[in-house]
Amino acid sequence: MTADTLERRVRAILVDAGCSGWVHAARIGGSRAEFDYGADTPVVLASVYKLPLMISLYRLADRNEIDLTATVRVDPARCAEGPTGVSALADPVVMSWRDLAHSMMTVSDNAAADVILARVGIDRVLDDLGELGLRQTRIVGGVAELHARLRAETGTTTVEEAFAALSDPERGTSPTAYDAAYNSAGTARDCTALLAAVWTDRAASPAACALIRDTMRRQVSRSRIASGFPTRTTVVAGKTGTLAAIRNEIAVVEFPGEHPVSVAVFTMSARSTPSLPEVDRAIGTVARLAVTDLRHPSDPASRMR
Repeated sequence: MTADTLERRVRAILVDAGCSGWVHAARIGGSRAEFDYGADTPVVLASVYKLPLMISLYRLADRNEIDLTATVRVDPARCAEGPTGVSALADPVVMSWRDLAHSMMTVSDNAAADVILARVGIDRVLDDLGELGLRQTRIVGGVAELHARLRAETGTTTVEEAFAALSDPERGTSPTAYDAAYNSAGTARDCTALLAAVWTDRAASPAACALIRDTMRRQVSRSRIASGFPTRTTVVAGKTGTLAAIRNEIAVVEFPGEHPVSVAVFTMSARSTPSLPEVDRAIGTVARLAVTDLRHPSDPASRMR
């Protein structure tokens, strides 16, 4: 498929789903090949920011600055709200840093992410991103900070009320939560570069990168990129990001005997509703088109090592 044809098909899919989109896909290993659809446009990361946060946590462990098996007490009442993980619990729990990171990535646990961010620090995450060459990605705060800003902008007292206000069609202004200038943001191209760094053991130590890859393969959500690859032999290792009208996912798609392909799909819907299955399906369809165009057998010699 020609690049122009692929771009037209991606645009049509996104329009049919009622959203705008920004996409990048790149082959990891072998000859360079990529697909670019607005890949350098700044976009709001939402929970996609949890991947660079996990990388920074594991880089701390690589430097013996934290013991990932050490435990920490987490009180959900003092953390960011959320429907999953520690965020959804009623009572305090004691977990290891490693298990908090697992919950943060596999079920997008907001409470776990804020606890880890408080320990790692934003400056460390930014330094790590800089060392990895990701100049268009920045982290400005955690979920609790974002929720506080949403409540202030919507004049509400709870997160549930704030999201309901975002869904109000009579609302005249867009919240800063949708603006990349005010939030943790990056580009689709930066995100695929970060994924490639994890898959080639450059983001952290080889052992740490292997653990990050394994964690991403266990992500519970399968309605976005994974929906485009329903075969049992294909592995999709991803991280979603959701904020009302924003629905994102970045992932590496792994095929037996082939080079893996990294893909990032960011979307902004015309509607702010809790469920947008048509947008989720569009993300999977767009990812399948972009990734399929880049599939290539890997070197047999390298597969034997």
